[in-house]
Amino acid sequence: MGLEAATKALIDAGITYDAVEAAFCGYCYGDSCCGQRALYNLGMTGIPITNLNNVSNLKSPIIVAIDLTRRPRIHNTRIAPREARASIKPVIQSRPHSSVAPIPFKALCTMQTRSSSPAKHNVLSLSDSNRCVLEAWAATFPTACPIEGGTAQKGPAAGRMFGNGAKEYFQKFGGSYETLSKIAAKNHQHAFKNPYSQFRKPWTAEQVAQAPKITDDLSLLMCCPTSDGAACCIVASEAFVHAHNLENQSIEIVSQSMVTDTSTTFESRSAMEVVGFSMTKNAADRTFEAAGIRAGDRSEVGVVELHDCFAANEVPLASLSQPSNRGLLSYDALGLCEHGKAADFVNDGDNTYGGKFVVNPSGGLEAKGHPLGATGLGMHFYVTTQLRNWSGPMQAPGLFDIADKRGKYGLVHNIGLGGAVIVSLLRRPEFWVDGGADGRSRLGYNHAHEARPVTKADVEKARAKTEYSPFLLEQAKL
Repeated sequence: MGLEAATKALIDAGITYDAVEAAFCGYCYGDSCCGQRALYNLGMTGIPITNLNNVSNLKSPIIVAIDLTRRPRIHNTRIAPREARASIKPVIQSRPHSSVAPIPFKALCTMQTRSSSPAKHNVLSLSDSNRCVLEAWAATFPTACPIEGGTAQKGPAAGRMFGNGAKEYFQKFGGSYETLSKIAAKNHQHAFKNPYSQFRKPWTAEQVAQAPKITDDLSLLMCCPTSDGAACCIVASEAFVHAHNLENQSIEIVSQSMVTDTSTTFESRSAMEVVGFSMTKNAADRTFEAAGIRAGDRSEVGVVELHDCFAANEVPLASLSQPSNRGLLSYDALGLCEHGKAADFVNDGDNTYGGKFVVNPSGGLEAKGHPLGATGLGMHFYVTTQLRNWSGPMQAPGLFDIADKRGKYGLVHNIGLGGAVIVSLLRRPEFWVDGGADGRSRLGYNHAHEARPVTKADVEKARAKTEYSPFLLEQAKL
């Protein structure tokens, strides 16, 4: 899978593996040096290959890591001369794609499978322990903690965590099981147009609601499936883009933030905090501030890929970023609707085509699938191809119907419990030009909305031309 994603990414960018200076590879259940195994088929050029593991948002931290190596900023221990700063802009190629190549992939076993090593601890163990405490408290004080408790407890831990978060949000601001059904149906209908989706049946809200229950608050069709997949992004400097005539397809990482838990996660007695809502709020606020966007203003965002591992995760993430009386609730996390009005946002259709934003045009994790090691870069791929205007039947309307020639922003939100959140803002760069040969002509089809396997001829085109192993190429499973 990693070979296929990387091959498409390199051909899309019009480069070979020789041009890659460093690679960052992520996975959830793989062993040491999985990145080397995924990339060696394309070449053995001696570049540094860094392996990362960060639960279900490990792929976005890969871009963060690359961004920190490319953009001299932020930390006091990484200061570059002023002259160097102006010339470096990280730019992302797609399929989910990269001269630095991040290759996230999920390998070896599924999310529900235990690690083969007894020394490895379940990354959700602390969050799950906190959930158990909250549910026990809810059974004793049901009016104080509006989540599942007592005999109502049902289902796997992750589903219950997110279901509890939705129940708390609905108790505070309104919404219901019907709201979750509408969200899931919207995502399944979007996935119908995505050839990379794991599920492509456009279920209705009624069918979603009537599906077998997984927890008290989530049906089967409100939950992401067990998935395998790979994604690759090419991240390069502005100078690299100009040198390779990629001005007609490169998308700029305007701003990006990664945050982890604070003590609120475990000390607030909030089911919403267990599933990372303050993390999301903090990451979103920092990302929009870094982009120079006025607090609470989301009018320049046109398309969103957010982390809907369960339909419950999409509701509280859609609310306005304004301080609450507690200052920590993340119903205002991404700022896509008025404070506390996420249910109205869904009921009014403002999360789909014809509304204020197109949220998860890919189908989201619920329908497209959730390969833990690839989801975050996959999100960046889908937003990148939207901003290229390549998404065909999935294309969000109105992205370029504004005075600014760069068009609207694309927003990516990726979370992993345990925990970390990444929020990215992408946009066409100022030097964008239309026309000319691009990744579609180099691949021979529009890979943004047409899924084809790579061939040996494709690998030959993308591989390193000097340092490579014919033996390893023979082992490639295509």
